[in-house]
Amino acid sequence: MATEASPDISRRQFLATGGLTVAAACLAPGHLVAQTGGLVGGAFKEAATAKVTVQNLRRNITVLLGAGGNIAVLTGPDGKLLIDAAIITAHPNVSKALASINADPIKQLINTHWHFDHTGGNEWLHEAGASILAHENTRKHLSRPTRVEGNWQYTFPAAPAGAIPSTVFKDDHTLHINNTTVTLKHYSPAHTDSDISVYFTEADILHTGDTFWNRDYPFIDYGTGGSIDGHIRAAEANIAKVTEKTIVIPGHGAVGGKADLVLFRDVLVDIRNKVAALKKQGKPLPEVIAAKPGARYDAEWGNLFQNPADFVALVYQGV
Repeated sequence: MATEASPDISRRQFLATGGLTVAAACLAPGHLVAQTGGLVGGAFKEAATAKVTVQNLRRNITVLLGAGGNIAVLTGPDGKLLIDAAIITAHPNVSKALASINADPIKQLINTHWHFDHTGGNEWLHEAGASILAHENTRKHLSRPTRVEGNWQYTFPAAPAGAIPSTVFKDDHTLHINNTTVTLKHYSPAHTDSDISVYFTEADILHTGDTFWNRDYPFIDYGTGGSIDGHIRAAEANIAKVTEKTIVIPGHGAVGGKADLVLFRDVLVDIRNKVAALKKQGKPLPEVIAAKPGARYDAEWGNLFQNPADFVALVYQGV
């Protein structure tokens, strides 16, 4: 039951711009400027100029690609419903993309989890008229300083009041908006402990958030409940939800379908099993990285948030 609260950027681009701390500080909002180096600081910089592509899907559903996490947009007489909010510095281009769809006002925002590339636009979208709905753990993490390790190495301060979800749920939640049934389902801890799926019933479209990255190694946030095994369980759950006709919107990457979900699961399982076997033999992390357990996939899959070595390190941590 929901409760009310009281009053695509490449890793190479991130790393290339990670040292531009002054520029990133100018672009990031005040509550985020204390740390601007590294991958997160580079993301702020790149998102400010990233092209946002508008792709029509089925019925009255569109997806915006290119400025952080993929944004689904449901339009109609009840106003625009958005799934995720991109990176804060993408605000101008996301706003233009939304206006290009139609003149419907923004009325509702759903966050698939708490990370900055999916919740960065929460405050401005709330100011534009959106109420914000999310899992209860998303509100928890946004409401207080939260540290992310791995190759992020960033402590996110508590978000402004306007960016905090006003309505949250624990297990599942259903909306009826714009002549569409929208069902939300919490995963067991996967990418984080706040991940949800969003399913548009009549259109047969599933938004997975970051439990699915289409041909990219995922980031796993161990600090807020994520794990490689949880990620694999979420991948299995996604496969079980869809048919060959379902359109699947990943957290990152191109819109896909069931075959892409199966491939993602298979890649995670393959690398996880190889890393686990090497770790069981007593191999230290540098030797496991050098063995290149993802060699079959590295050239294609290691170009977004996680290069091959970073992803192996995340898997090694969890097996």
